[in-house]
Amino acid sequence: MEFLNASLVNWSKAQFALTAMYHWLFVPLTLGLGVIMSIMESLYYKTGNEEWKKATKFWMTLFGVNFAIGVATGIILEFEFGTNWSNYSWFVGDIFGAPLAIEGIMAFFMEATFISIMFFGWNKVSKRFHLMSTWLTVLGATLSALWILVANAWMQYPVGMEFNPATVRNEMVDFWSILLSPVAINKFCHTVLSGWVMGGLFVIGISAWFLLKKREISFAIRSMKVAAIFGVIASLLLAYTGDGSAYQVGKHQPMKLAAMEGLYEGGNGMGLVAFGILNSNKKAYDDSNNPYLFKIEFPNMLSILACRDVNGFVPGVKNIIDGGYQLNDSTKALSFQEKQIRGKAAIESLTSYQQAISKKDTTAAAFHKEQLKENYAQFGYGYLEKAEDLIPNIPTVFYSFHFMVLLGLYFIALFALVLYYTQIQKIENTNWLLWLSLLSIPLGYVAGELGWVVAEVGRQPWAIQDILPVQAAISGISTSSVKITFFLFLFLFTALLIAEIRIILQQIKKGPEVE
Repeated sequence: MEFLNASLVNWSKAQFALTAMYHWLFVPLTLGLGVIMSIMESLYYKTGNEEWKKATKFWMTLFGVNFAIGVATGIILEFEFGTNWSNYSWFVGDIFGAPLAIEGIMAFFMEATFISIMFFGWNKVSKRFHLMSTWLTVLGATLSALWILVANAWMQYPVGMEFNPATVRNEMVDFWSILLSPVAINKFCHTVLSGWVMGGLFVIGISAWFLLKKREISFAIRSMKVAAIFGVIASLLLAYTGDGSAYQVGKHQPMKLAAMEGLYEGGNGMGLVAFGILNSNKKAYDDSNNPYLFKIEFPNMLSILACRDVNGFVPGVKNIIDGGYQLNDSTKALSFQEKQIRGKAAIESLTSYQQAISKKDTTAAAFHKEQLKENYAQFGYGYLEKAEDLIPNIPTVFYSFHFMVLLGLYFIALFALVLYYTQIQKIENTNWLLWLSLLSIPLGYVAGELGWVVAEVGRQPWAIQDILPVQAAISGISTSSVKITFFLFLFLFTALLIAEIRIILQQIKKGPEVE
């Protein structure tokens, strides 16, 4: 694998980020709204109340519009692995391709099969079978998310594989360790729950609009009650899985955690920053500048979060680069230079192995294969030139993480308020809360995008943690072709987004239909 020019790398990253961020505008609402409409249909099935059927069909229509456009952007996203990231696809395709293949074969076909019954089978199949089809459609969408998130989690924490120097590919040796890795489980739960929160925000916000317009009062209050209860539960679970995700980041991606907290110099009993403003002049090896212009922190909380120990040691950026601190397995952390030496040794061993094979020297081949195996854990460091290459964009990760957390706390409070006023007070007379609910819909999208910024920007420079840097993963194509497709996708996705918004707004203004 050879490095290609920086412009090509940056444009390829920008194009993939563009596609992923547009795709994520549609996925959360699909996951959350799907569960809410399924709950409403379950209430219709149980009570026989036609009001629940009317509510289900209204939200189902909005679900369908969002689902269709989400599928379109998702297909393009998967194709980009072959067009723009062919080195990556070759290097780990045997592993990364498996979850995506399962997603396409099982989950997507499951959705495609039952979504038609869900939309067109109301008067053609029994109530029980229709309810089952609705839940299976939502289950299919959730399983799609599962396999994609398993693939992404493997990039963050590569397990269950073995490198084959003969083919220069990583091969899967333990499917279950990939599927059930703690990183994959936490990522799946946290991401799906963020979609549930988005669904709850969307339903209470649109319902609030109906109440502000004094339309469909019964429908809107019913919808808000379901969405508020659902949202409170989902947002509390989201906070719990967020804690688990941060713990896994601390174990397997300490540089990302350091960026999330703006932590340059680590230590024992570290505090968790609740709010802070970073010093833009601070550099990793600059001892003269304070990392923060201002901060408020909770004492010892970062150590508890990352180590489950009030006095646990949390490494900062400088500690990770310098190494020497004790790891959980009682070994000493390697410095960047030590990892770089081992990475280059692994690359040289791979070259020597291939030469020995071509000469049919089995003894030398076995020796170099063993050397490669010993150093393979640091393989990717051999492609990095300097220690600063390890550091992601700290301000971007730090502010994204903290704004995401603040929004998460705000959502808990909002759902609790809406639940209180729907149960105890007359929410239709509480205009300030209705406007707050309506205006909070975009904040759900912002929080979801910020989460992905933390996850993906925070792991730079790695396409696969410690194994493959981004600049070694891209395709050998012209920069101009990536630029052209970038702007084509920008135009296409923007047009799709505008179309979805217009269609959804038309459906909302139309309101729920009476049978």
